[in-house]
Parts: sequence; C-alpha cells; structure tokens
Amino acid sequence: MATTNDLKNGMVLNIEGQLWSVVEFQHVKPGKGPAFVRTKLKAVLSGKVVDKTFNAGTKVETSNVDKRTMQYLYKDGTDFVFMDTDTYDQLHVSETVVGDAANYLLENQNAIVATNEGLPLYVELPASVVLEITHTEPGLQGDRSTGGTKPATLETGAQINVPLFLESGTKVKVDTRDGSYLGRVND
Repeated sequence: MATTNDLKNGMVLNIEGQLWSVVEFQHVKPGKGPAFVRTKLKAVLSGKVVDKTFNAGTKVETSNVDKRTMQYLYKDGTDFVFMDTDTYDQLHVSETVVGDAANYLLENQNAIVATNEGLPLYVELPASVVLEITHTEPGLQGDRSTGGTKPATLETGAQINVPLFLESGTKVKVDTRDGSYLGRVND
C-alpha cells in the first residue's frame, strides 16, 4: 500500500483488480478546497490510457511488475516458451499475451517479459528486428528504390510492404511497433 503522495512515473497500481501504470502525475493544491493528485494511467494489459483524479493522501494498492530479459526458445502448441537468461527457468506464455509480437519473434531471440506474481502480462520486443524475406514477387526491370511497394512474407510468416527492388532472401530491418520496413541489412 502507498498513498497518492508517493506516486512516481512507471509505478504500477492495482485499481479494482486491474493493473495500471502511472504515465504522469501532478499534485494540485488549489487556493480553495483540499489538495488532489491528477494522474494519467495506462492499463498494463490493454494499453488503454485514462485520466484519474485522487484526493491527496488516499491509499492506493501498488503491484510489483517484474520485467526480465528472456530468450524465446520454441512454440509449444498455443504457448510460447521463454527461458530466463539468468536462472534458466522456463516460462510458458500464451498466444494472447504475446499478441502481435509473435509476428517478429524468432527462436533464440531476446525479449522482455513482464510478469506479476508469476503470471505473464506482456512481451516487449526491441524497437526493430532483422528478418529475412522468404517470399516476394520478383522485381521488374526499371524498378527503383523510390516509388511503389510490394507485399513480402518474412521468415516468421508476417506480411509487410517492401520497396519493389527487394528480392527473396534479403534481410530487412522491421519496426516491431507497426510492422513497417526500415531498411535493407547487408551481412
């Protein structure tokens, strides 16, 4: 338990059974009336952002979210199996928790797995990853680096749009937040 006077950015609160991360907070003391704390909270699981106001000194329940760097090992049915790189413990994370990160996750790749009381909450990938194009239509003579794009399938099975001059077997850098093409990677 903590009071609203102890709030800090990044702190995780348990409000009505849901986990919320403090994005920003402001302690307000108006000239008339009691002081209060205005906060912007982000839902840990869904990412929804809400504004909430607390009276100053109100008790709030805090939660401990443990973020660890883990290595993705393999997919077991609908679960993704991660290994803690420090303790070598294995953690099964369901497909719903991994979400869109599955499109950019390769075996033996490191990711940050956030847990609360042993339950996985979400998987955080690096901002960009390098993946190989497994299939794309061949480029035609006259295709330039500027201009149009074409669909390409990555080694994880995800589909992205790439410039016309790229071919199958090319390694590309992909933004994990929106799946956009960032550039070609030369080995």
